[in-house]
Amino acid sequence: MNQASPDKKMNYVVYWLGLIDYQNAYHLQRKLFCNRRDGRIPDTLLLLEHLPTITVGKSGRLENILASREQLVQRGISLVFIDRGGDVTYHGPGQLVGYPIFDLKGWGRDAHRYIRNLEEAIIRTLNDFSIKSGRDRSHAGVWVKDKEIAAIGLSLSKWITMHGFALNVNTDLAQFSLINPCGFTNRRATSIAHLLGQEIPMAKVKERLLVHFAAVFHTDIAIGTDNPIKGHYERKTPTVV
Repeated sequence: MNQASPDKKMNYVVYWLGLIDYQNAYHLQRKLFCNRRDGRIPDTLLLLEHLPTITVGKSGRLENILASREQLVQRGISLVFIDRGGDVTYHGPGQLVGYPIFDLKGWGRDAHRYIRNLEEAIIRTLNDFSIKSGRDRSHAGVWVKDKEIAAIGLSLSKWITMHGFALNVNTDLAQFSLINPCGFTNRRATSIAHLLGQEIPMAKVKERLLVHFAAVFHTDIAIGTDNPIKGHYERKTPTVV
């Protein structure tokens, strides 16, 4: 099992930002990155949903976007080129996005274990909804058979992480027809709602994810109560049930 070392229990703060524009969230990540680098804030997890956006990572190829810019504008979808790893992905309402701003110097300086831990927390969360999922050895993320239910794309500088994961909860899967998700031409995306045949409250998925995040990363969690830059929070540790 891929977990942070149990000999030193870490702490981080989680903030729920709701529905937010991609660029606004990115600029917030950059500020938090600088603050974390300088030791002004603890490890921080942002949870949110995005307005419709297609992002292209550092290894992304434009041919994996199957719609013209005009078509994207007509659909109200932004196009953003970004400094994370990976290819092309879609973000939109109904998708639970997580951006950990973690200093991996406190997590063993092991980026591969960090990715496995993100996957493990998502896999356990899906299991709570009776969805059996797993990994693809050749590609980071979480899969249900041959369909991607959670994408992972990161950047790492001075051992501090940015970007993160996107779990399809009630996501409009039709939007994925505009791209080759993560560069795959022969694989599609799926969601919790699609697999269960009904929409699931985002708050319920978020709650279960935080429980498993705490367990997998062996952490205590503080709940942010204000703007993340201000750093106001109260301590609260989810309990595994």
